[in-house]
Amino acid sequence: MTRRERQKLIGKRILQVVPVLLLVTFFSFLLLHLSPVDPALLLAGENPTEAQIAEIRQLHGLDQPMVVQYGKWLLNVLHGDLSISILSREPVATTIASKFPATLLIVLYGMAIAIAIGAPLGIWAAAKPGSYADTIATAVASFGVAVPYFWVGMVLVLLFALQLGWFPATGAVPFSQDPLRALQAATLPAIALSLSGIAEIVRQLRASLIEVLNSNYVRTLRAKGLSSGAILWRHGLKNVGITLVTVIGLVFNRKLGATVVIETVFAIPGTGSAVVFATVNKDYAVVQGIILVFALIVVTVNLLTDLAYVLLDPRVES
Repeated sequence: MTRRERQKLIGKRILQVVPVLLLVTFFSFLLLHLSPVDPALLLAGENPTEAQIAEIRQLHGLDQPMVVQYGKWLLNVLHGDLSISILSREPVATTIASKFPATLLIVLYGMAIAIAIGAPLGIWAAAKPGSYADTIATAVASFGVAVPYFWVGMVLVLLFALQLGWFPATGAVPFSQDPLRALQAATLPAIALSLSGIAEIVRQLRASLIEVLNSNYVRTLRAKGLSSGAILWRHGLKNVGITLVTVIGLVFNRKLGATVVIETVFAIPGTGSAVVFATVNKDYAVVQGIILVFALIVVTVNLLTDLAYVLLDPRVES
């Protein structure tokens, strides 16, 4: 692929981001408005009058059609304004900036655990298919796929926090304030997040590597006298690079979404728990802001994955 063709491919991928973001934000806005809960009633307090409710609706633009509200929100976003929270009365951007570091820490920590355990297990299983190593790796993968996040989280809290006292049961510590305590507080949530990631990496890496090791290309290398170790590390892993990049991208995006559950279980003051609280209380601006940030991260990760395809495999054209 020529340099111009690569630039054209990158431009095409970037243009595809726009409709995705529009669809995600519009449908999330629509779902919020379909909820029977009226945010004006929540803000009005106990025993409000009709006049007070109408005034609150007008003040926050809740009396306007949904499409008009979405259009105004989108216009503000294009000017860098994520609006104001109707509950806290602080800018949504400020809310996200204060809560996102806690979310990012457990996602990156969980990803590090998933890669550090999943990649060696997948390679180990592929190198010895049908062996005890393969059986163990497959069992770990099956367990990681089967168990739900919230159950794992509760078991970890019960065992390592309440009984052994090795880690705090809930809460988070800012990494900038105390890195060691921050990592300690994030360990149990990160482990809970990592299990399904470990399973996905093991399964995909094992399957791809076994396919490569059974190919005619590898048989030729064996016929030339190359050792099994050299074939595995110098040729096998090189040919499954795209698979590994794809899996890591998918796992990261799933971990980001799973923080909604994990942060609720561990009472972590991150964006996941914030979006749950905002959804329950119909704080449209906060929900939309967080969904927009999550969507931007997901499409960026997908874009970087596509760019990695181009670098790892020049044959990729679309």
